[in-house]
Amino acid sequence: MITAQENVSAEQPDPSSLFVVGMWRSGTSLFYALLNQHPQIELMYEGDLPLLWPLFLGQGAKTDWPERWEFWNSAPTRHDLDLRRLPRNVSSLREACEVAWKQHAGLAIGGCKSPNYFDILPSLATRFPNARFIVIWRNPIDVVRSIVRASKGDSFFARRGMILRTLCGSYELKTGVDTLRAMRVPVHEVQYEILANDPAEVMAGVCRFLNLRCNARMNSLQHADRSAIYDGAHHEMVKSERINAVDRETMGEVLSDHILRKINRYIAFWHDRYESKWPAVHASGGSSPCKWFVMEKFLDRILYRVFRAFDQTVAIIYCFAPLWLLRRYRVAKGRQDAAALHKRTLAGASVKD
Repeated sequence: MITAQENVSAEQPDPSSLFVVGMWRSGTSLFYALLNQHPQIELMYEGDLPLLWPLFLGQGAKTDWPERWEFWNSAPTRHDLDLRRLPRNVSSLREACEVAWKQHAGLAIGGCKSPNYFDILPSLATRFPNARFIVIWRNPIDVVRSIVRASKGDSFFARRGMILRTLCGSYELKTGVDTLRAMRVPVHEVQYEILANDPAEVMAGVCRFLNLRCNARMNSLQHADRSAIYDGAHHEMVKSERINAVDRETMGEVLSDHILRKINRYIAFWHDRYESKWPAVHASGGSSPCKWFVMEKFLDRILYRVFRAFDQTVAIIYCFAPLWLLRRYRVAKGRQDAAALHKRTLAGASVKD
């Protein structure tokens, strides 16, 4: 039982930054929308500026870092930041982030929600020594289901290796949380399934962690500001007015038996390693992984590293390639995507005819 006295906290929010992290499709967008309902919280939605850390190597930042950040994911525009007010001569990634967060949040708690930080938690804690972290977990099987559904309309989730990125990335996130705790960094963990069914309980715990008074608006999506969230069918639920848990019965199974068995092998391995305390889900098919899983996990890890190296290389290219060349490439790629979509549409029409 949460008493009224427990809900009372400081009038002014702690000035330290806040990172909200979880795997893709684990409820981070819903959690972000509910968090920002509090008048003293103003997080960015997938600002992802820390992913562009090469921009801030050496003695100072590249002077065009705001434009490159805008080109990367339109974060400044999505959050109504004035690029002209962002200083060009910042000395570090931390300074650039804190300037941007301050411009966006004002006196409220600033920071960023992004699943793309899942494998850099210790690095973030080192770069931002006063930061706090909230990590949201979801059943890995449901995470992969949601990714497969989202891949039908979003090229990001349709990339090769997304399931492997998710499985290995979940373990990276868990080890990152354990490292933060060993470093005595403030960390709070949330379970998506509880959030979807009882947001009041979860948000009360969050407010205690952040030393804030509870606010009833955090329990609902009504009147939530979701203007910074990307458009897309996979964000349809978070842009509604109600919090709805996914009904697997009505949506149907999208994973093959092969993928389901693979995910359950990983869950069984994690349960064996963490004494069934993580992840907080049931694993079918036995209490321990099969003997040859060691080799499977080893090969998966190598391939995962290849995928992540590719992801990081793309970010580095965005940091150093001439902007005019990047813009030209994006225009050409957009035309190719449009042409491919047109061909698929015509092919579909011819089949129907």
